[in-house]
Amino acid sequence: MQINEIGENVYQIDNQIATVNLNPGKSIYQEKLITYEDKEFRLWNPRRSKLAAAIIKGLRTFPFKRDSKVLYLGASAGTTPSHISDICTEGRIYSVEFSATMIREFLDVSKDRPNLIALFGDATRPLEYQSFLEAVDVVYSDVAQARQTQLFIDNFKLFAKEDAIGILMIKARSIDVTRNPNDIFKE
Repeated sequence: MQINEIGENVYQIDNQIATVNLNPGKSIYQEKLITYEDKEFRLWNPRRSKLAAAIIKGLRTFPFKRDSKVLYLGASAGTTPSHISDICTEGRIYSVEFSATMIREFLDVSKDRPNLIALFGDATRPLEYQSFLEAVDVVYSDVAQARQTQLFIDNFKLFAKEDAIGILMIKARSIDVTRNPNDIFKE
């Protein structure tokens, strides 16, 4: 087994990527756990996380650091936020989710991760959860809505530090199912 660090708390294990598990012995989505020397790694499935897929595809800017404060829009059940929690061990991940069903699942994920903060809210209404946040280093948006770009911009303007980085996962079919996705990406 060959293990190389490719980012803070992100490793390449053979031809897969993984994070160092913040809660050894516990998996989040039945991902494989690998123990090597004094660390336990959680394999990061690129089919369940667009961020993992982007890393594998050569993502050049990886803004997540041990002490990063992150606003995560569209947390869903917590797959990707849990890996960011592994990376930002001394930071905070403020995770906004609109679905009552998904936030219940997310609460199970966050209960053993003190740096993972669940916020039940609508990302199109950032003023409603403004009092729960501080300025953040990274705004990450993975929301399937027609206005996904605008809600990302609104949240970025409101919560991002001056030198913050934003990552927007575009879901072209959520913007307009009738248009060519390439045209939406160009726009």
